[in-house]
This record gives sequence, structure tokens and C-alpha cells, in this order.
Amino acid sequence: MACARVPLDEQQVTEPGSLGKEQTLPALHPTRKEERCFVPYKSLPEDGSPAEAEEFLEHAKFITEDLDWLLALPHDKFWCQVVFDESLQRCLDSYLHHAPRGLDLATLPSSPAVVDMQRSVHRAVFLTFLRMATHKESKENFLTPAVFGEIIYENFLFDIPKILDLCVLFGKGNSQLLHKMIDNIFTQQPSYYIDLIETVPTVLQVFDTILDKCGLFCEGATAMEPMKLNSHKKPTVMTMSQQDLVDLVLYLCDSTTTIHAFLDIFPTACSSFHSHGFLSRLTSFYETAVPDLEKAVRKRNFDDKGLQEDLWKRLSHSCRKIVEMAHLLLHHTCLQPILEGGENMQTFAEELLQHFTSFLPEKRFLTDYDEQFPIADDISLLQQALPVIDETRTSYLLQGVESAWDSVGRRRSHNQIQHRGAAPAASSSSSSFILQEASVPEGGESLRGAQAMMDVPQKENNAAGCAVSEAELESLLSCIKDLLPDLGEGFLLACLHEYDNSSELVINNILEDRLTPSLEKLDRAMPRPVKEELPDVLNVRSNVFDDDEFDVFRRDQVDMSRIWKGRRKGESARETLDDKQHIAEQKARYQAYETVVDEVVIEPGDSGEAYGLDAYDDEYDDTYDISQVGANDLDGDSLLSRRPFTIPQILRKGNKPELEEEGEDDEEEETLQNNVNRDQFVQDPALLRERADARRAAMHQRKGFRPVQRPSSVVGQPKGHGQNQDTLLDRRKKEANKGRGANHNRRNMADRKRNKGMIPS
Repeated sequence: MACARVPLDEQQVTEPGSLGKEQTLPALHPTRKEERCFVPYKSLPEDGSPAEAEEFLEHAKFITEDLDWLLALPHDKFWCQVVFDESLQRCLDSYLHHAPRGLDLATLPSSPAVVDMQRSVHRAVFLTFLRMATHKESKENFLTPAVFGEIIYENFLFDIPKILDLCVLFGKGNSQLLHKMIDNIFTQQPSYYIDLIETVPTVLQVFDTILDKCGLFCEGATAMEPMKLNSHKKPTVMTMSQQDLVDLVLYLCDSTTTIHAFLDIFPTACSSFHSHGFLSRLTSFYETAVPDLEKAVRKRNFDDKGLQEDLWKRLSHSCRKIVEMAHLLLHHTCLQPILEGGENMQTFAEELLQHFTSFLPEKRFLTDYDEQFPIADDISLLQQALPVIDETRTSYLLQGVESAWDSVGRRRSHNQIQHRGAAPAASSSSSSFILQEASVPEGGESLRGAQAMMDVPQKENNAAGCAVSEAELESLLSCIKDLLPDLGEGFLLACLHEYDNSSELVINNILEDRLTPSLEKLDRAMPRPVKEELPDVLNVRSNVFDDDEFDVFRRDQVDMSRIWKGRRKGESARETLDDKQHIAEQKARYQAYETVVDEVVIEPGDSGEAYGLDAYDDEYDDTYDISQVGANDLDGDSLLSRRPFTIPQILRKGNKPELEEEGEDDEEEETLQNNVNRDQFVQDPALLRERADARRAAMHQRKGFRPVQRPSSVVGQPKGHGQNQDTLLDRRKKEANKGRGANHNRRNMADRKRNKGMIPS
């Protein structure tokens, strides 16, 4: 057995060998390991079916029994099993990978047996890691610190990813124990600090990956790598698939929660993150990615509203953790040394002011940070610790914060305005806030980021998302009136409209006197406005059947004998056919056509009008009836009443035959243009073209004109051999006239074709 006061790594044990002889072995030896198979952990069932729940319970029971057996082993046997049993390490690693995180527990089945078993496995795994991180259990059972550090490092019992998972899984309620564990690991093995420094770029790559998936890119000095040329082709958060968006939000939530838990439990790591410019990258990522992600979750259509609410909750949680990470880095790297009163206080104060100045361009991040951790409180601390701080610079920072609030269209809460500038008792007191579950609106704006988790009265354009029925509104009013009966219903309706129909927020703000300025100006006894009655639809309707004999809306009594359905009672088909009443009704009309006279003899001296006949002259020439004869006549002789004098064509001189021949085509076109609207037979286009070609050929023959066209050549000689004058002229002509007939003469050409009969009118 082990000797007292001797470290385990130096102890020797005597055990019987395979042939029955005793042999001396080191206390940490592979042969001393017990043969036991540790099963890996499987995640909780999602649908909660009885079969899967039973399988999980049986599987988890094996893990719990094996880990309880391991924890009951003596010191030397425990370390032999931990160091040399690979199945144990696989079991522990599987739990770190698949165990549900904090936000995942709300979506898991609520079976009491499953919950109790998960709690048992969780406790056993934590106690196992706690014992693995302890090198001294008692005065007799301990390991040499240097050897302990080498064992856990060389056998990968702990590494940076495992430590991050331990913080996010067991940090709630066990922060002090975890801090001692991690501090002991880093103290006994300083190589973990080197691994941590090498891990920070990988953590920064997480934010670059999210920006890349969102179609956003971090430009400038903070970018980790050059932007690819084809990066703009990637989908954005509004165009990516719904599953990709869900995975992206889950990835962001898991990453930010894990990093924040590690920095909160082990603040010593803040210096390693701070040395890599983690704070500036964090603020830039927040300003770039968070607004687009919130817009996508808020405005995209989700079939499952529960999924949309879960994504909004996780995104709000991620925003809060990012802001808290920034505060942790500033507190432990700048504020804490100033509060402790160590050396170089002026240097730390200058660095803190520089960080605050770098926040000024990041309007969205600055307002969310100032909402949770008022910058005025930190500046007040600096002024108390270092009175020599430049007041002009601090005033500039405070004015920049106010400008950021105005630029994002938000306003501070009543408590922030009241306590702004007051120095807190401790730096951590500025981190007090009320967590609210942010509800997802359906359309319109809503609370964003860290603001979504604060109890700040806001009014955005989300009337569509918060619309309630009349019954629900009456219920909210009655609920508030029961507690505050002296307030008028009109005032309460205005408050509900201001606070998005949240009765709890209205009651809280009224009791704490935190109403917005617009509500403070209202009369608290204001009655409910009288609802205007809409006019009756029947009084304003307009219909062709108004005031007829069947208008039941305006007549109290209607002749029901005129109304029947189907065939009248007592009627038969024979009676209907024999009924000739309609013929008698039309008899007078037909009698007017009974007398037919072939000739009407008009006595001499009588006119046709006496016999109902109109006088008609068959020889009358109606050629000029369409002319407005005398319409434009004025008093006396005027040129308007005269037609212009025209020389008859037979009397015209024939001394200009060429001009007439040249204008022959134009005259024909004009004649056809004037006859566009005439209803004429469409002539054969081929015949028209043949006639036009014949006329053109006859004219050219009389003139002796022979068209000789030189072929256009714009290609010319090869480059460098010179070009002749014709080529240069052709190129110039092509450049000048290349757009002449492209789209400018379509209507004219179409009219010309129609005139020649090529297109039917």
C-alpha cells in the first residue's frame, strides 16, 4: 500500500503477478486499472416518447452507477482509472458535447423521472471533474504539483475547450468551485496559458464565420483575413433558408454564452483576450450583425411561431452576453486596477477613456452598453479616483453617449435619468437590471438586443403586432380599474396604447411615477371618448331596386300574392299554354300595321306632308352635302368664303417633267397616306412592290442613272500597316449613322407599309 506523506507518483505497490509471485509496481501503472466499460452519454429525447425516455433512463443509469463506483475508489485506484481508461474519457467528453445548456432545458420534456436522472448524471460528472482537478485530497493522498500538471496536460484530461464547456455547464451555482478548479489547473500547468493565447484567434474566427454566413464582412484593420472577391454572392439573413438561420442563431447563442461563462468564472483570462483586441472586434461584430439578425427573426415568415419566439429569446440572450463580455473585459483590465489603487493608475484610466471613445461610432452597441452599465457611473469613478482627469474629455464622452441615444431613436428609463452621474458603491452595482422575456412581434419594430431584456418603457411602430380585440381591451381596463379605481378610462386607454397593451407595465409605471412625458400631460380623470356611431348601411346604400314594390327595407307591407316559388298553385301546363292574355295586350300594337297602301294619290295643289310623306327629289345631287356651305361666311365679301384658285391639270405647263417624275413616288405616298382610313380592299404587296420597282427602273432609264455603290469596308488593313482614306471615311460614316435607323423610324416605316397594303388596316 501507499506510504504516508509520500506523493502518489513516487509510491510503489506490491501485488501478486500472473504466476503467483509478488511484484513491485509504481502506484500509477496500467495493470492496476480495473476492466470496466463506461458507456457514452446520449442527449435527452426531444419528442418525449415513452420508448426513448425509457432508453435514456437505462443508459443514464449505467453512467451514474459507473461514475459513483469511480468516485468511491481510493486515491491511487482513481488516478489509475482516470489516466489509463480511455472509455472513461470518452464518456466524460460525450457529456460535455451533448449535455443540454441552460436555454435548452426549457424545451426538453418535463418527465420527473427523466429530470431526476439527468440531475444525477450532471452531479456525478461534475464531481468526477472536480476530483480530477484536485492534486491533493488529504495529507496522505496527493500528487506532486509538477507531476499533476504534466499528467493532466499530457493525457488531455483537461484542455481549453473542455474548460469552456465546464464553465457553461456547471457555472450556475458552482462558480466558486469552478474558479478554484480552473485556477489550480492553470497554476500547476502554465502551458495552459499558452494554449489559451493560441485559442483566442479561434474564438475571434467564430464572429467572422457568423458575419460571413450573414453576407456581412468586417472591413478595415479589425478584419482577420482579406475579403474574397466572390463573397458578395453569398446569401444574406433574409434570403438564406430557415434552417440555416436557426443554426446561425443557435451557434451565436452557444458561442457567446460559453465565452461569457468562462470570462466570468476565470477573470484572469480577460488579459489574454484583451491583448488580441477582442473588445474592438466584439463591438464591431455587435454593430454589424445584430441589427440584421434581429430584422430577419422579426420580419421573416415562420410557420411555427414557437420557433420564432425561441429564436428571438436566444438572440436577445446573445446580445446581453456580448454586452456583459465587454463590461467584464473593461472591468478586469482597466477598472479593477484603478479601484485597487495600484501603480500606473493614470495609464489604466487613459486606456479606459480610449475604449469609451472607440465606442462612440458604434451607436447601437453604445446605447445597449450604457443601458446596462451606465458610462456616467464609470466616469464618476475615474473622477473620484483620479481628480486630474480632463473634464473636457469626459464631457465630450457624455455628450457622445447622449447623441447615440438620440440617433437610435430611444430614450433612457426613469431610473437611469434620475441616477445618472451618481457614483455607485462598487463597480458591479452598475450591472443591476431586470431581465424580461422578450416577446416576438409579428411585423413592425420591437425592442432590440439588450434593450429587449430591460424593463424600459418603449413605444415603437408595433401596433399590428399588439392589436387586441374589444373583449381583451375591456378585460385589461377592468384589471387596471380594480387596482386604480380613481383613474379615468380615457387615461388608461392612452397608457395601454403607449405601453403596447401591457397592463403590468402600465400599473408598474403609474405606481412608480415613471410615465412618459406625453402621458404626464394628460388628465388622469379623462373619460373614455364617445364612440361615434356609424350610419346605417341601409340608409346610405344605393341600388336599382330602391323604392320598388318589393323593397322590404323601405316598405312595411309587400303584396305577397305577387311572390311565389316555383309554379303557382293550381296551374297546369295546359292552362299556361291556353292563356292568350298577352296576345290581347299586343293587339293594339299590331293593328297599326294592318293597312298597307301601295300608292297614295296626291291631288294637285297638295303637298306630301298632308299625307304624312316627306318630299324627296330623286334627281338631287348630294355630292357636296358634306361641305359646310356658308358656315364660314361673314358679313360682306370675305376670302374665307372663296375656294383657292387651282389651275386644271390639263392647262398646266409641261416644262418640268423631271420634277414631276421625281415627285411621283411622293405624290403616290401622299395619296395613299390620305386614304389610310378608307375601307378598301387590301392589294397584293408583291404586286405593289413590282409596280414600284418598274416605275423606279423606268425613271432611272430616262435619266441614264446607273447606281454604282462602292462596297463599304470598315475592317481595313491589319493593325500597324496603316489605313487608306476610304476605310477611314467608312468608319467615320458608320460611327455617325450607326443609330440612325435603329429605333427612330419604326412608326414611319410601319405607316409606309400600311399605306402600300403590306399590313391590313
